Amino acid sequence: MTVAPNPEKFVITVTTEDAGQRLDRLVARTCPELSRTRVQELIESGNVVLNGKAAKDAHKVHTGDRIEVLPARRPPLRAEPESIALNVLYEDDDVIAINKPAGMTVHAGAGNSHGTLVNALLGRGQELSQSDDPLRPGIVHRIDKETSGIVLVAKNDFAHAKLSEGFRLRTIRKTYLALVQGILKEDTGRIELPIARDPNHRNRMTARRTELIPNARAARTEWRVLTRIGPATLLEIQLYTGRTHQIRVHFSALRHPVVGDELYGASAQLHVEQTNLPALGRNFLHAARIAFAQPRTGRAIRLVAPLPRELRDYLQKLAIAAGDDSARIDAALEGFL
Repeated sequence: MTVAPNPEKFVITVTTEDAGQRLDRLVARTCPELSRTRVQELIESGNVVLNGKAAKDAHKVHTGDRIEVLPARRPPLRAEPESIALNVLYEDDDVIAINKPAGMTVHAGAGNSHGTLVNALLGRGQELSQSDDPLRPGIVHRIDKETSGIVLVAKNDFAHAKLSEGFRLRTIRKTYLALVQGILKEDTGRIELPIARDPNHRNRMTARRTELIPNARAARTEWRVLTRIGPATLLEIQLYTGRTHQIRVHFSALRHPVVGDELYGASAQLHVEQTNLPALGRNFLHAARIAFAQPRTGRAIRLVAPLPRELRDYLQKLAIAAGDDSARIDAALEGFL
């Protein structure tokens, strides 16, 4: 291919050796300044032109094709109010605790500006603390999009500072419930593996060979077996650090990925006896409990988020497929929650 320099656009002429490639992949490879996601955004907005016409990402290019890429700036994102129902677990003048469903992002980011927890909070007329990032008002901590459970939100700057201090000093205790692939032989354990951005997959983190990666950060996860069900283990997990994807990365490093978490090596379907269970469609990871001090009074507050219906149903299907006693699983959950 040949690329003509232009301060306002990239002009690519397809050569014989590049013929047959998908247009979006060719543009992303030719224009390293643009991520694959950004290239797809530009295509969708009509800012990639193929032979004078708006291009499609899956189009296969031919020798001599002329591609023009107009890297228009994104309009600045703003946190806008939206009418979205929320499950409020607790609320006072300083704090609101939400039981976030899987599939909801906590706050807006590149390529995702709607349907977030922040949008929903603003939609209910909620006063929130301010931060350096206008997309994250009130947000003191996050959980992953496909993780459900408790998120604490600060209503004012005083509460934000106090809660942030609690997370920094680890006086706020977060406990998760997870189903992981395989049978963990020990009843309890601790994982202390540093975590870093995966240099080969920028949307992932890694705990492998982190001694070779700059800026790897110490991470500690402790776990306890609640019960073993067929080819999987149900765990109570306590976090002592708050690294990105920490639980998912640590258990993937043990070769026991969280069920449903294909990004970190989980099977698309869990194989039980002679049966493949239907795909869960999310990660089996739930932020089930949190304990913190009320920012203004210091009063101890402990909250519990019930296990979502889809996770309870999955456990029942797993128990039936494995010929296990569902009452035993229910008792383990009741003891935890």
